[in-house]
Amino acid sequence: MRKTPGILCILILIGIIGAFYWTTLNENSIVREVATTLKFASTHINKSGLTINNRIQAPDGYQKTVSDSGTFGDYIINYTLKSYDAQVINYDGNPYIYQSGHVGVLDIPVPNNGLQQCADALIRIRAEYLWDQNRKDEIGFKFTSGHYCSWTKYAQGYRPKINGNKVSFSKTAQPDTSKTNLYRYLNLIFTYSGTQSLFDELPKVKEEEDLRVGDMLIYPGFPGHVMMIVAIAENPSGDRLYAFAQGNTPAQSVHIIKNTTGGLNPWYRIDFGNRVNFDTPIYTFSKFDFIRFK
Repeated sequence: MRKTPGILCILILIGIIGAFYWTTLNENSIVREVATTLKFASTHINKSGLTINNRIQAPDGYQKTVSDSGTFGDYIINYTLKSYDAQVINYDGNPYIYQSGHVGVLDIPVPNNGLQQCADALIRIRAEYLWDQNRKDEIGFKFTSGHYCSWTKYAQGYRPKINGNKVSFSKTAQPDTSKTNLYRYLNLIFTYSGTQSLFDELPKVKEEEDLRVGDMLIYPGFPGHVMMIVAIAENPSGDRLYAFAQGNTPAQSVHIIKNTTGGLNPWYRIDFGNRVNFDTPIYTFSKFDFIRFK
C-alpha cells in the first residue's frame, strides 16, 4: 500500500525520536558532546589565536580589561596556547573522555605522576611567573596543615619531616637552585597542598569591581575545585564578563572552559551577591569565593 506524505513524515519522526532515546540510553556521553558542540558554538573565539588574549574576543559593546606590563594578569592574558584543535590530555597521556568543554589548551606540560591537579596547576603557573620575574624568593605555599614551605629553604636543602599534622624542617639535601629542582619542590607542594590550603592562606576578594585577571574562583574542600580568571570584559554600564581556565582531577591539561549555558561562550557572568550554583561544563560550584595570590 502506498504511504501518503503525511504518514511518511510521522513514521520518520517516530524513527528519529526512537533513535534519540536509544542513543541516550546507550551512548549518553556521545549525545551530550554532540548536543553541546552544535548548540553552543565558540562565538567569541579567534581560532588562530595562540595566546589567551588573542584567542578570546570581547562581545560587541564590551572591552577586555588591560593588565599592567609585568603583572601576573599580564602574564596570564599573554600565556601561550596550543592550536585550537588541541585535546585535553590526562597525565597518563590519554585524551580526557570529554573534549567538548574547552576552547583552548594552555601550553603547559602535564607531569605523568598524576600530582598536578586543579589547585596544583594554578600553583605551578604562579610559581613559574615568579621564577620568570626573578622573584624566586617569593615562591612559597602553605601545606593543608598550615605550615609554610618556601622554595628558598627547599633550594638550600631543607626538607619537611611530616608526622600527621606536625611538620618540621631540617637540612638533609645538597643546595640546588636549578629549575629542575623547582619542579621537585612543586611536586612536594602538590602532595601536601590543595584547594583548602589556598583558601585558608590567600586573601579574599570582597567586591566584584576589585576582581582582576589571575584571581581564582574557589570551592575549598576534599575534594574542592578552583578556576582562574584569564580574561575580563566590561561594557560602559559596568557589566562584567569573565573567562576561566582550570586544571582538573585526574591531572590533565590546563584549559579554558567553554560556557555551555548561553550565547556568550566562553564568557560567564557572576552573581557576586549570590555566589551559589555556578555551572561549568564538568563541575557545579554549590558555593564559591574569590581569592588572590599574594
